[in-house]
Amino acid sequence: MAAVDRFDYLLREILNTCGDIRDVFALLGVLYSARKVYNIVSKICSCLNMHLFSKLSSQCDLSEKFGQWAVVTGASEGIGNAYARELAKRKVNIILISRSREKLNKAAKSIEDDYHVKTSCVAVDFSIGRDTYNFIWDSIKDKDIGILVNNVGVMYDYPQQFLDVPEERLWQIVNINVAAATMMTHMILPQMVERGRGAVVIVSSGACTQITPMMTVYAGTKSFLDYFAQGLRYEYQDKGIVIQSLRPFYVNTKMTRYSKTLTSHSFLVPTAEVYAGHAVATLGHSGRTAGYWPHTLQMWLFEAIPEWLWMWGAMRLNQALQRQALDRLDKKDRIKSSDSMNTISETLLNTSKKVS
Repeated sequence: MAAVDRFDYLLREILNTCGDIRDVFALLGVLYSARKVYNIVSKICSCLNMHLFSKLSSQCDLSEKFGQWAVVTGASEGIGNAYARELAKRKVNIILISRSREKLNKAAKSIEDDYHVKTSCVAVDFSIGRDTYNFIWDSIKDKDIGILVNNVGVMYDYPQQFLDVPEERLWQIVNINVAAATMMTHMILPQMVERGRGAVVIVSSGACTQITPMMTVYAGTKSFLDYFAQGLRYEYQDKGIVIQSLRPFYVNTKMTRYSKTLTSHSFLVPTAEVYAGHAVATLGHSGRTAGYWPHTLQMWLFEAIPEWLWMWGAMRLNQALQRQALDRLDKKDRIKSSDSMNTISETLLNTSKKVS
């Protein structure tokens, strides 16, 4: 009997203990589920704030909020030009900075004619180095600059493995993508801090969401820009300065013309004008955003998947885009070769006629 009593007692203790453990695991499950629900609701609210509620004030006069002038680098075409036009639509005078004087003058005239704001053009090559920034400062130091858009950037001609990228292009990517945003911010931020208002937009890329093969150096520089923006935002959060990291995915611009897929306007690959219209509306509503709500959905998905799966998918996507780019180059070469042969044939024919 004693042995049976001891067994019953032991069994009861084991069952009680198991019951306690089940309660603990149940509590942990509830806490985990609550956290997941909170994160999902938080993301939905953030998305609504960025892409819906921000539209209610999207046409406000940004010159009153931040300052009379905006500096936009890489402003002659693409996202930079479209962003400059959106700012002009909101009554901000625009300083356009890019390399081509001809393209800058054309863009400036279009902005003045369409939105009746003042413009100023500064033609510089950001790959040159320190002298570039001295020249820029001499050109803009008398302006009340309220918004800085660090947009200028360089990418590969098309997705490539690291050793296939020309050395000159690697220097351009580092000097322009990293140095330009850093030094332009260092140049203009002091006057914003002194006035206690201003906005700095740093255009990063969705390529830095996770490690992206075949765009390694480009994505690395864009990761720096995202990191840089987040650090600045924390450092100057009490100074009245809005600092935003803008992380677009594919946009139909000159940078993506190597691919037939990326030059076809679609829901996920908007034009620069469509993208900029959404992105400018998020200024002041989010410190870190994709700028365009379909890109925000992409970002949520890509941040959630494992790194190995992202890299596997990115590698295969970029290999496919590389094939498209090489096919286009082959077609161009064949066309050029055909044109050259036709020119030679015409020359020979004309020569033979003259001899006859």
